[in-house]
Amino acid sequence: MGKDKKEQAVFLRKKITLLRAFSLLIGSMVGSGIFISPKGVLKNSGSVGFSLLVWFSCGLLSMFGALCYAELGTRITKSGGHYIYILETLGPLPSFLFLWAEFFAIRPANSAVVSLAFGRYMLEPFFAPCAAPVPAVKLISLLGYYTVLTLNSWSVTWSARLQMALSVVKLLALALIIVPGMMLLAQGHTENFQHAFDRQSLVLDKLPLAFYAGMFAYSGWFQTGFVREELVKPERNIPLAVIVSVITVIVGYMLTNVSYYTVLGTEDVLASPAVAVSFVQRAFKSLISVVPVLVALSCFGTMNGGIFTFSRTLFVASREGQWPPLFSMIHIRRHTPLPAVMLMFPLVTAMVCIGDIYHLLNFFSFSRWLFIGLATLGLIVHRCRHPELHSPFQVPLFVPVSFTIICLFTVAMSFYSDPVNISIGCTIVLSGFPVYYLVIRRQMSDRCRNLFCKYAFHFQYCGPKHAQESGGWFVARAHL
Repeated sequence: MGKDKKEQAVFLRKKITLLRAFSLLIGSMVGSGIFISPKGVLKNSGSVGFSLLVWFSCGLLSMFGALCYAELGTRITKSGGHYIYILETLGPLPSFLFLWAEFFAIRPANSAVVSLAFGRYMLEPFFAPCAAPVPAVKLISLLGYYTVLTLNSWSVTWSARLQMALSVVKLLALALIIVPGMMLLAQGHTENFQHAFDRQSLVLDKLPLAFYAGMFAYSGWFQTGFVREELVKPERNIPLAVIVSVITVIVGYMLTNVSYYTVLGTEDVLASPAVAVSFVQRAFKSLISVVPVLVALSCFGTMNGGIFTFSRTLFVASREGQWPPLFSMIHIRRHTPLPAVMLMFPLVTAMVCIGDIYHLLNFFSFSRWLFIGLATLGLIVHRCRHPELHSPFQVPLFVPVSFTIICLFTVAMSFYSDPVNISIGCTIVLSGFPVYYLVIRRQMSDRCRNLFCKYAFHFQYCGPKHAQESGGWFVARAHL
């Protein structure tokens, strides 16, 4: 019987090589952001020149954050990304507050933003040059999100294959924007770059919102933390994959924005509901029906990857005793984390129906960057507490210090830029305090914490009788 159980157990295999890690990061970073964020960056930075500076600064800041997370990934051997890094360095309360904000604010709002971008780009060619009707955009957005939910509930294998295929589509979409733009720039079309740095249009208290939009486009550099236990030679491959992928995306994003501004003026970008569509209408009309579809597929891939990583966060949180065990359950036939996948269904639906892309972006960016800043602060704390630990990859101290200060300063400044949405996000984070002290802290006894730290946690199939009683599920259990 013991042998049969051992044979039936499902283990996380180390199958993610350096190339696959690079593909994961590229596929996660290049998504909807580069196609919807240029308008937000330009609107809040004030001019073409300052917007390009914001894009480059966001890339540099992303590199700093990615290097910090690379060191965290070599120090902490568990999967789980932000959640596990905060838990291991700062303790259970901040990690639960992140989990709480991730569930109620960060993840559903992020999914709603990407879904709305998907719907907008799917419909824009049919209504150009007019904007697509808002109700139609929301309907198509929900249909796209429900399709991704169904796919992730049906088969992990097919969702993974789709993600790899859509990574190629994302790079193709960028190439179809960069190449025509660079050709026009080489022909001398530089009129939109005259007076690029207009100081009168710069509003300092709006800069945090410009950074939020830019950092949203770069977000994804932290994805290796979610699959740390499945990486081959993580001590070597995490830093290499991070450095190469972030540099690649910085170059690609800068060229893409230069291409946008070569063809479109400031007013054109601000008036466009879909910047890539407006670009193609001006520069390459023969591709007017191709590029929007590629962009929509890119957004579809981002939705798919977001659901995948969020379900793993819930599994790790259940393993650590901070989330209900229901969300670490896997279907016995499909081998998909159906409860974790379906958890976001009602919240994403509500946010798509009542929200706007840029308001939602500001809403969830506050919580996201607050906890990313706390994670890198945790790296500094971990170094001080454990000076005897020699990480195989270590960044200079000024990198996590400067990244943490910039993140927390931007979060603080955003209260002046968008007080309504930021206050709502802050309230959601603070509402996790009573839940933690009334529910979670009581459940996390010293004995349970020691057990979860000491013993491996694997997927275990239910027996035939248990499977019938539970409706065909097998539950993640600790082998004590």
